Amino acid sequence: MRDTDQPPKRYVFLLIPGFSMLGFTCALESLSLANRHSSNRAYYEWRLLSADGAPARAWNGVTVTVDGALEELRREDTLVVCAGHAAAAGSTRDVLAWLRRETRKGITFGSLSSGAYTLALAGLIAGRRVSTHWEYVDALTEALPQVTVQDTIYSVDGRVFSCAGGASSMDLMLHLIGEDYGPKLVEYVAEQMVYTAPRDHSQSQRLSLPARVGRGNRRLTQAIEIMRGNIEDPLKLSELAALIGVSVRQLERLFMAFLNTSPSRYYLEIRLEKARNLLRQTEMSITEISVLCGFTSPTHFSRAYRKLYSIAPSKEADATTPVSRPSGPAASRSRR
Repeated sequence: MRDTDQPPKRYVFLLIPGFSMLGFTCALESLSLANRHSSNRAYYEWRLLSADGAPARAWNGVTVTVDGALEELRREDTLVVCAGHAAAAGSTRDVLAWLRRETRKGITFGSLSSGAYTLALAGLIAGRRVSTHWEYVDALTEALPQVTVQDTIYSVDGRVFSCAGGASSMDLMLHLIGEDYGPKLVEYVAEQMVYTAPRDHSQSQRLSLPARVGRGNRRLTQAIEIMRGNIEDPLKLSELAALIGVSVRQLERLFMAFLNTSPSRYYLEIRLEKARNLLRQTEMSITEISVLCGFTSPTHFSRAYRKLYSIAPSKEADATTPVSRPSGPAASRSRR
């Protein structure tokens, strides 16, 4: 069969209400631009689905018309779950049952941004290496500890792929296009997107510590890495200073010189940042979160949280839709 006679590969995008428009658009445009490469063949085709077939509303308020509801897929399809800040609310029983049924066919499937939550709640990625947006990492790890979350822009583990969303959707799709058709088509699509330096999957989602504080500040970088690794049981400044081989006074000078803050303040903000992610994305109690983030009591935690973010932890939690721990069939699958 000639290349021009080969049928296009079909991608099916499931849009969960509140999905990330940027991540979805980057992914879809990658496929669309691939089709411009040749005037006599289409490399890809796609369908857009929502749970009920109604237009899907992105987190930024834009509404996208879809092609159908939870329809039967073909084994050769590639399924992409697109989600955003309200993944839990959109992960209904019907959606999870449909995902389990269709993926049993052996199709390749994956997620953009917090779509990994939906796949996890369906019990489909236990034991897999996955990537999700950095804001959701703490929540996914705490709610579904059997899922291995990587701090990378995208992951591919067997027939399962995932990415952090946003611009990383382009990196993931360029990788998948390369797997499908080779490097020349990848080069063409990247240049069409004016994306001349596609990133490898292993790249971290956020600026590296050396990039933030300067590559010459090895001890400062070490100190911050140790802080991030000791949130539930925070170290004393004297212990932290000893681990990197400086005095407490030298440690304080380092932080003030390069970050314009004290090490105590920086450490506190790291812990509160994790607490904020857990409040926004999980159903964990304030007491549980205060313990996980190294506070001696919920009262101490609430006072520190309100001082930094000008909102009480209870109100922060009430204002968002959290990710639930799986129960029933999803829970049993996730524990395998």
